[in-house]
Amino acid sequence: MTEETTRRNFLLTSVAVAGGILGANTWQNNISSTSTPLVTIPERVLGRTGIKVPILGLGGAGTKTPLDKQDRESDAIAIIEKALQLGIRYFDTAASYGANEDFLGKALPSHRATVFLASKTYKRDRDGMWRELERSLKRLNTDYLDLWQLHSVASPEHLQTLFSSSGGIKALEEAQEQKLVRFVGITGHHEPDFIVEAIRRYSFHTTLLPINAVDKHYPRPFIPAVLPLAQQQNLGVIAMKVPAYGKLFQAGGLTGMQQAMSYSLSQPGVHCCVISVDDVQQLEENVNVARSFEQLSDRQLAEIEQRTATIWRESSFYRSWG
Repeated sequence: MTEETTRRNFLLTSVAVAGGILGANTWQNNISSTSTPLVTIPERVLGRTGIKVPILGLGGAGTKTPLDKQDRESDAIAIIEKALQLGIRYFDTAASYGANEDFLGKALPSHRATVFLASKTYKRDRDGMWRELERSLKRLNTDYLDLWQLHSVASPEHLQTLFSSSGGIKALEEAQEQKLVRFVGITGHHEPDFIVEAIRRYSFHTTLLPINAVDKHYPRPFIPAVLPLAQQQNLGVIAMKVPAYGKLFQAGGLTGMQQAMSYSLSQPGVHCCVISVDDVQQLEENVNVARSFEQLSDRQLAEIEQRTATIWRESSFYRSWG
């Protein structure tokens, strides 16, 4: 059976829509809630997607979070449901995030029309990416993704495979053509040069990057390397590793999420951030920070950067992930 036939069969048989889930053809111009909280999270347009999203989204994986752990389903569902109640509409997951896609697939179907759902694939070849997309859609209990992203592009070999005749770029294009995916993006937390090369070669809609207060001190920072080009191309920019799994809050570092989130969201061209949480209380605290966000001045940004000058090495541990 050819890959094309497999895809056709997949489209006909394996993405039948459960009741209450929007079809991929019914695309919104804005993400909004039918039960808007009294105090809302500020929104920004996510670059050339044209979609408004809250400045805070829920990340799907972490060291202590129940969101990706098979034996923590009830805790994970409670967090997802509370996130919806608090006004979060951007949900970030990945094929490699343990049980997170399964949990979202149980909690989000009745809200599918009002959420922006993003997943990722580590595969680099077309066929491998198609298999992961099929799996993600089934687990998420949806017939389309708002955003499908290349997960952690980090080497010349990744780029070579992606842009080859049987590479993953083909899968991105085919998935968009078949309306299984609205927008496509690229993510990375290792080397910014590979992200820059990729977005010069292909018209992505978004990029997901580590944007935090230790980036300035790293020898190969993302902020000056990628953000200007992203702005030129009107890419939606999503910040991750905002508190660096809490390592920015060690002695001598930042005082809390107010500084961490405000720093990331004050960078030119950044539209939103995704942060995972360990429990509902932490989620509520993060949402309160997002609701009170105010753009930082250059002086305030410099003061925050100075606070991380002695802790940047251990706080940028994720730069070794390839």
